[in-house]
Amino acid sequence: MEDLFDETANYVLDLASPQRMQILFKLLEKNSTPTALAKEIDATKQEVHRNFTRLEQSGLIEKKPDGTYTLTTFGSTVCTQVPSLVFISQNRKYFEEHNFGEVPHKFQMRCGQLANGQYIKGISKVLEQWKSIYANSNEYIYEVLSEVPLDLIEPLIKKVKQGVKFNYIFSESAVVPKGRKALLKKLGFHELMEQGLIERKMEKNVQTVVILNEKEACLMFPTLDGDADLTEMFYSDDVMFHEWCLDYFRYCWYGSDVFKESKLKE
Repeated sequence: MEDLFDETANYVLDLASPQRMQILFKLLEKNSTPTALAKEIDATKQEVHRNFTRLEQSGLIEKKPDGTYTLTTFGSTVCTQVPSLVFISQNRKYFEEHNFGEVPHKFQMRCGQLANGQYIKGISKVLEQWKSIYANSNEYIYEVLSEVPLDLIEPLIKKVKQGVKFNYIFSESAVVPKGRKALLKKLGFHELMEQGLIERKMEKNVQTVVILNEKEACLMFPTLDGDADLTEMFYSDDVMFHEWCLDYFRYCWYGSDVFKESKLKE
C-alpha cells in the first residue's frame, strides 16, 4: 500500500505545474506538438518540450505516428478529476464555514461539475438571482427548500399560471412565513395543483438548497453546523453545473416522502 501512495505522490508532483496542467487541458481539446503549444501558451520551446517529456514519461501523454501528442486514457481520466480540486480550491474560504451537508458521497465526487459556478454573496443578491431563475423558466422550476421567502411566492405562481411545471421538496422543519397560506389561497395555488402543474414532497431535514429551471441552476450548501444558508450561493447556466443540480434534485425527489402540510408551522 505504501508503494501505491508513493507512486500516486509522484504523479501529483507531475501535475504540480501550471504549465503542465495547461498542456494537459490543451491536449484534451486537440492533439498538438510542443512547438505549436509553445506559441499558443506564449512559452519557450525548451520549457514546453521539457514538460512534454515529463508528461510522456509519466504516461499522461503519448506521441502519435504523425508527430503530434495526445492524452493517454490515464491522462484524460486525470483531467476529469482536476475540476473537483479547482472547485474546492477556488472556494476554499467558503468551505471553511460550509460543507456538503447531507449530499451523498457520489455527488461530492462529482463536484468538479460545479467549477464554472459563479459565487454570489448577500441575501439581496441571492434573492435577485433566485427570482431571475423563475423569470427565465419556460418549462419547469424544481426546488429543494429549507424555507420559503414570502416575496418569491407571487412571481413563482405567476410562472406556473403560464404553464411552467413546478416540483418542490420541503423540509419538515421549513421556515414558513406568516401569511403563506392566505397568499397561496388568494393566488389559486390548490387549483394549480389539481391541474397537475404543481407537485410537492417532503424530506425530514433539508440542508442543501437547490433551485433550477431547464437551463440554469443555483445551489446553497449548509454551514458547518448543518443549517441551511440562503445568504450565499453558487449559480450557473453551465451545462455540467446544471446537470449536477438536476441529478441531485431527482435523487432527492425519488427519495422523499409524501407532503404533509400539518408538519409546517407559520
